[in-house]
Amino acid sequence: MFRAVGGPLAARWADLLAAIRLRPVQLGLLGSALLALGSLSPAYLPQASPYWPLMRELGLDSWLARALATVLVIGAVALLLIAWYRLRPAVYRDVKHWAVLAWWALPLLVAPPIFSHDAYSYAAHGWLLHNGLNPYEVSPSVLPGTFADQVAWLWRYTPAPYGPLSLTISHGLVDLAGLNPYYSAVAQRLPALVGVGLIVHLMPRIARQMGLDPRRTAWFATINPLLVIDLIGGAHNDALMLGLVVLAIFCAYRGWFWVAILAVGVAMSVKQPALLAALPIAVIGSGWATWHGRDVLRFLPRLLLVLGGVLGVFAGVSTLTGLGFGWLGAVGVPGMIVTMAPFSLAGWALQRAFEALGLAEAARITPAFATIVSFVAAFGLMAFVGLRYLRTRPITFLAWAYLAYAIFGPALHSWYLLWGAIFLPLARTSARTLRTAAIVTSVLLVYGAGNLAWRNDAVALALAAVAAALVWLVLRRFSRRAPEGARLDSTVPVGSPHEAATVPRTRRQETA
Repeated sequence: MFRAVGGPLAARWADLLAAIRLRPVQLGLLGSALLALGSLSPAYLPQASPYWPLMRELGLDSWLARALATVLVIGAVALLLIAWYRLRPAVYRDVKHWAVLAWWALPLLVAPPIFSHDAYSYAAHGWLLHNGLNPYEVSPSVLPGTFADQVAWLWRYTPAPYGPLSLTISHGLVDLAGLNPYYSAVAQRLPALVGVGLIVHLMPRIARQMGLDPRRTAWFATINPLLVIDLIGGAHNDALMLGLVVLAIFCAYRGWFWVAILAVGVAMSVKQPALLAALPIAVIGSGWATWHGRDVLRFLPRLLLVLGGVLGVFAGVSTLTGLGFGWLGAVGVPGMIVTMAPFSLAGWALQRAFEALGLAEAARITPAFATIVSFVAAFGLMAFVGLRYLRTRPITFLAWAYLAYAIFGPALHSWYLLWGAIFLPLARTSARTLRTAAIVTSVLLVYGAGNLAWRNDAVALALAAVAAALVWLVLRRFSRRAPEGARLDSTVPVGSPHEAATVPRTRRQETA
């Protein structure tokens, strides 16, 4: 028995040791450690943070400290990106992807939430529930104190837009943290780690089921610095949602139809965009032949069954948690601020122009108009992608539909792009497309790190511009070649008779 237990543990330890011997893994670990140190900055720490008394005593709230923290974070991001590019040929062949992620995530586990204050909002919502208040009906501001003070100023006065299971988990984590506001926020990483664990464990296995290259999937989808920094460092609930969606896809290709439906329903209870995954779950294994009316009518009962099952699970969770469907009144909350979303930026610019021209009424209605246009554009693109890919390439549909909604919807944050980006290696994308996605990842992270300077001061902003320029020059060297490995449309040996049996079906569905 000891060998049976100790053998796998010894093998895992050996994998960890083998990974840390590689120079790129060491570079990435250094980057994560510097990022954890750089997170001790006004950009990341709310004024209610317990770190502030010590930092003020040490003089770390000066302009010089802020500027150095900015450069430190940009340098840390650069190290992680360089390490990611350099690991391309080795991942899944010479080094285990999960071992790489374990080393890179280690310093972030105890760091304050970074690149976002959302984890503090989750903790405040849990605090509301602990006090018998519904976060769908009241905002964190109704309970003045440290929990509310940690929340970003705008979200302090808005209801929660998240799924009922996410809020319930936040409540449990607040209790687990002994009602400590800061530890309650850091504890939000626990469900995020569960989601990331599902992604890391299952994505290469799905690639093998689909007859695709697991190395490329492991490199792009499981050790992507965007995943490391935003999902683990930022502790976003998107991580658990995505992990459950990945679980649902894995189960669908295994033929575990009802488990897949359950997984999507639970994922939707965490964050509502998971509902989109119901469409590929319905298609996988359905034998849907053509877009002709007769074939569509044959597929329709299966689609309705899946949608009904997912919504039924979601309704059941909403009822069991006692929170109901109050989130419907908060669907517009994410779009209340200006983000990187094209229509958000266009609406902001148009509003400023109307204000300058003295057209007050036009300026007032512009944000609402921009939101409507963004939804029309996003859903129009999703419909186009559905008509082109859903029947024959359901995972390709999921990847591009999620990206369409994330980019052209009313709000865009870097972690929203991960909804679709992690599925790109499964979408039979070209090497050029995947290389472009890797470059976009780099740009987003450098932007996120540089954005830190806006909340520090002008000196930090100037240093950030210089540092970002240097980072960009370095990254150009590492991003010129496409990710190495087998062609995306090639097949690889499958590991079990059951997997081998699923590959022909998958090829039919995932072939243009």
